[in-house]
Amino acid sequence: MKKHLLAVAVMALAAGSAMAQANDTLAKVKSSGSITLGVRESSGALGYTLGDGKYVGFHTEMAENIASDLRKQLGLPKLETKYQPVTSQNRIPLVVNGTVDLECGSTTNDLNRQKDVDFANTTYVEQVRIAVKANSGINDVKDLNGKTVATTTGTTSVQLLRQNKRAEGIEFKNIMGKDHADSFLLLETGRADAFVMDGSILAGNISKSKNAKDFKIVGEPLSTEPIACMVRKNDPAFLKAVNDSIARQVKDGTLAKLWDKWFIQPIPPANVAVGLPLSEATKNAWNNPNNKPKEDYNK
Repeated sequence: MKKHLLAVAVMALAAGSAMAQANDTLAKVKSSGSITLGVRESSGALGYTLGDGKYVGFHTEMAENIASDLRKQLGLPKLETKYQPVTSQNRIPLVVNGTVDLECGSTTNDLNRQKDVDFANTTYVEQVRIAVKANSGINDVKDLNGKTVATTTGTTSVQLLRQNKRAEGIEFKNIMGKDHADSFLLLETGRADAFVMDGSILAGNISKSKNAKDFKIVGEPLSTEPIACMVRKNDPAFLKAVNDSIARQVKDGTLAKLWDKWFIQPIPPANVAVGLPLSEATKNAWNNPNNKPKEDYNK
């Protein structure tokens, strides 16, 4: 019996040791001399691809800066940065199974996802808004009664609109675009009266339209969503290293410069500016570091 208990204890200790080793990302990075970043191919100025394995954007470059700080912390002469494109469907599994060490894309921190991964401190606060034609007469949710509202397949924007208290008693028709560009085209061509989506996506599409002055973003935010980098659960040393780098980038102005580069100045490939000023919500998240989930933002 004692031998059996001893064997069980040894197995438990070994399993715990293996789990600790599996979640020791700093050790993994140091021993391999490489880090794998989870990047997005079409998440607006937060992260996108220029093709040929080139990934750019606000969060992509911030993640590269984190990798650089990790190299210094670990005392490595060089650190190879690998890029793994992720989607909304596979981003969490690829972090959990160790394929991706650090995912900095456009992932909302919420309580459900916190069951599987840990989130770094918030670096971007997204707000779901309404885009309309400037001469539409639509200025808020209440003005959508009897209108046609476009959104993109696979997103939750219309659900957020229907759940909003200001939308009570309002009836509208919903049509879906296959992607964000298609949804904006529905608005641009008059087949929809409004396009409901993340503010940065709306601003990006307006900036690329034939005449940006023909459109405006109206009303109060329908939802506020904290966007943050993901890491594996139960790896406090790596999470601290990531947060320390983010804090450094806030303190020395690096993050503000990245915002200007990707949201204010013209960006490739079309060299058109998104034109999205730094919001007070995002600025507040930088100045008061936290990893609160979206449920805390929308109480």
